[in-house]
Amino acid sequence: MDKTAETPAHIRKEVKAPGKISRMFLSFYDVCQFVTRFFKEGFLPPYEGKELMRQCYDIGYRSLALISLTGFITGIVFTKQSRPSLAEFGATSWLPSLVGIALLRTLAPLLTSLIAAGKVGSSIGAELGSMRVTEQIDAMEVSATNPFKFLVTTRVLAATITIPILTFYTAMVGMLGALLNVSLFEDTSARAFFQMSLESITFLDITASTVKAILFGFTIGIVGCYQGYNSSKGTEGVGKAANSAVVIGMFLIFVEEIISVQFFSLFRT
Repeated sequence: MDKTAETPAHIRKEVKAPGKISRMFLSFYDVCQFVTRFFKEGFLPPYEGKELMRQCYDIGYRSLALISLTGFITGIVFTKQSRPSLAEFGATSWLPSLVGIALLRTLAPLLTSLIAAGKVGSSIGAELGSMRVTEQIDAMEVSATNPFKFLVTTRVLAATITIPILTFYTAMVGMLGALLNVSLFEDTSARAFFQMSLESITFLDITASTVKAILFGFTIGIVGCYQGYNSSKGTEGVGKAANSAVVIGMFLIFVEEIISVQFFSLFRT
């Protein structure tokens, strides 16, 4: 007689629950171990400088076109949507300052990171996932090559370095889009527009944007590498790794954005 059938359903669920909780804590432990290993091997010789530069180029090249288009359109749309609200209070002269602050503080780092999470994070997850399932990573270990340093460390560092650069590029392109919109509807020169925009930006704004971009870039790199490096189940695992890298990366970016906004707001009061 099957004893499981005699056990009430709620008791069976309570018995299974610790297994799920244990797997959750084990997954958290694996992530912490993965991050710790990155900090151990990322700053110790030998350094993979050539591979790091190649990854920086690949990450920037993959995202540059889409970031340029998105940043330019964002500047136009944000300016167009903000003008009516400011016009109600007779404060359209503050439009350049509003655009500059909004782009640098929030829009540029957030847009850049979300686009990179979709383009770069999925690419890293799929690339490392395919190398794992085809046993290329195992072959590197057998040939006395450190695959973690060559594959993971370089990609995480490249994302951490490249995303801040792309963030300021996005802010610049967004300002150009805003300038185009303002020049069509306002009697404002380009010199006056940029002067008003830059006067409202403080050193704290630049610092906060840089810190957030570095944090977002690290998150994109580490999530994509973790999902790809630990993928399994053949081609299905590769697709799951790419999808998980995008979803988890974007979720963590929003969480970090909320925390960073609350943190830096303490210094603005």
